[in-house]
Amino acid sequence: MSLSEIYRQFISDMQHTSLLEYIAVFFGIASVWYSRKENILVYPVGLVNTIIYVYISVNGSLLGEASVNFYYTVMSIYGWILWARKNQQQEHIVLITSSDLKEWLRQLLFFTVFYIGIFSGLTYLKKDFAPGAIPWADAFASATAFTAMWLMARKKVESWYWWIATNVASIPLYFVKHYVFTSIYYIILLIMAFWGLKEWIKRAKKLVVAKEEIPEWKQ
Repeated sequence: MSLSEIYRQFISDMQHTSLLEYIAVFFGIASVWYSRKENILVYPVGLVNTIIYVYISVNGSLLGEASVNFYYTVMSIYGWILWARKNQQQEHIVLITSSDLKEWLRQLLFFTVFYIGIFSGLTYLKKDFAPGAIPWADAFASATAFTAMWLMARKKVESWYWWIATNVASIPLYFVKHYVFTSIYYIILLIMAFWGLKEWIKRAKKLVVAKEEIPEWKQ
């Protein structure tokens, strides 16, 4: 595809962007902003985004994207519950931490299982039910997103690495499927993911220092 063809597709698809897509993108950006700040509003705000995208994806026969956003919806409720949990001192139980080697291996296994499952499912459904699917690309974007959302709920720094992978994969994926505004949305999310990663690394390091300095945490 030449630059002129890309430009023409961009203009054409932007003209056909629905109001719902604009609303979803706005709430999606707001959700990532709140996640960077470790603010629990990430989940109720994010739910607006994911529910709209489930509708948009199903309406556009994008089963891979629909499954991702349905998963986001379920995991948003799960994450909302986890982030809201407090101990008797009214302190949050789930705190930002980094993964050790064992947790990294678990993440890679989690990703691999979902990738194989989604790739196999979309390959089977592509002919009759999901003509717009690109199995290998959809599976990668979906599996990285599933992993990222799971880790985000548990406040793991590494969730941002998986978000970065999701965003990189989703930018061209949505563009070729004529959801150009959503493709631009993922460019914004990619930039914000690097910002969020930097912020969470800083917060995780502060927590480690606090654990070393407060006697009660050493017991």
